[in-house]
Amino acid sequence: MNRGLIVSCQALPEEPLHSSFIMGRMAVAAKEGGAIGIRANSVEDIEEIKKNVDLPIIGIIKKVYAEGKPYITPTLTEVDALVRAGVDVIAVDATINQDVDFLHKLHEKYPQQKFMADISTEEEGLRADEIGFDFVGLTLLGYTPQSKGLDKFQVLGSLIAKCSHPVIAEGNFSTPEQAAKAMESGAYAVVVGSAITRPQCITRRFAEAVSKVTK
Repeated sequence: MNRGLIVSCQALPEEPLHSSFIMGRMAVAAKEGGAIGIRANSVEDIEEIKKNVDLPIIGIIKKVYAEGKPYITPTLTEVDALVRAGVDVIAVDATINQDVDFLHKLHEKYPQQKFMADISTEEEGLRADEIGFDFVGLTLLGYTPQSKGLDKFQVLGSLIAKCSHPVIAEGNFSTPEQAAKAMESGAYAVVVGSAITRPQCITRRFAEAVSKVTK
């Protein structure tokens, strides 16, 4: 996976664009726009995306087993499915909420597979780096109780300085300026999702700005 922009092409069941076909076309649009990789959720979406583009894929499976527990590729069942799908990189929740034994088992069972750690704090990132994850991503920064109020650029810079593995900027790097700043800081890549591939979110930003003027 080269350095650059990775576009997250995901739509949950309750969202308007939930469709493997649509995610496949979204991936084509992302490639035409200059993306060097795709992040995708579910085997079905990944298989469709692979039919449409030849970009490397960071694959996940979101599954909720219990409230407050990891839901991004949370067990070996999801990992096994992604390995069978031939995903280039598998991302898993590697926060303190995840069992550290599970994180070690991934590498023991699939020593040739590349894994990305989705973390939310510097401490979690350093733990993932020590375990041997191929990539460390700030995916969950701001979404966990322990990461509330943390500055994403400060955490990013600290991990880049301390980690021996590439660090990926992900999680609310929602403008071209923020994405560029992340890369200038030394991030290996930057993942952008909602700001590119969720039209309801993009529309809401415009609608809220317009409503302030029309009231």
